[in-house]
Amino acid sequence: VYDVGGRLLLDYAPQEKKIERIPDPAPAAKLPCEIQTNEELYLTGLENTLKITAIALVIGIIIGFLIAAVLSINAQTGRLWPLALLGKGYITIIRGTPAMIQLLLIYYVVFASSSLNAVFVASIAFGINSGAYVAEIVRSGMNSVPKGQMEAARCLGLSTGASMKSVVVPQAVRNILPALGNESISLLKETSIAGFIGVIELTRAADIIRGQTYDALVPLIAVALIYLVIVLVLQFLIKKSTAAYEELHLAAEALTHA
Repeated sequence: VYDVGGRLLLDYAPQEKKIERIPDPAPAAKLPCEIQTNEELYLTGLENTLKITAIALVIGIIIGFLIAAVLSINAQTGRLWPLALLGKGYITIIRGTPAMIQLLLIYYVVFASSSLNAVFVASIAFGINSGAYVAEIVRSGMNSVPKGQMEAARCLGLSTGASMKSVVVPQAVRNILPALGNESISLLKETSIAGFIGVIELTRAADIIRGQTYDALVPLIAVALIYLVIVLVLQFLIKKSTAAYEELHLAAEALTHA
């Protein structure tokens, strides 16, 4: 468009436009419940349940034995009172608060900015919870060992730690094996709340299947039977391990008196 004097006012000359190809959108991530069949959900739930139980039990036993040893040594010598005070506070807080609250605090507060897998976070939470109960179990087992055992070991020149490790703990384990077995069974059933942080364990798997099939009876009964079978297997293993440890202890005593 030109004016009367021939000056260019507007230029309507077509310009080439670069057409940029929009990349195809990435496929939306599918939820486990959308890509897994019922059987796969049961297997995934079983795997996560056993994994959480095993890891948490190991963590709980380590924490429990350490705290029980500190409390026992402090009761005899009085030298570890700061650690003993922390141990008593830990036991009081863990045993006095619900496991659900502990799980949510650890997942949403302690590991809020962490990229750790939810299964591992749940294992840590249940391990910390179990440690308080294991500590009381182990401490009761240590208290059941006659004090003369520790005194005799000290007279032979062993240190307090060596006496605890070589004399007191082996005898205490003999007394606490059944209680530790019961704690492992309780821990197995406690993992049913791990679904609240997104872990697909057995109970969560049953709930997902219930939402897909609109049938609550079958998945819940199936999961209950799975739990029952696992508990029966654990009871069998606990009974066998207790009997084997008893035979080993009797054989060691026989060699000692020979």
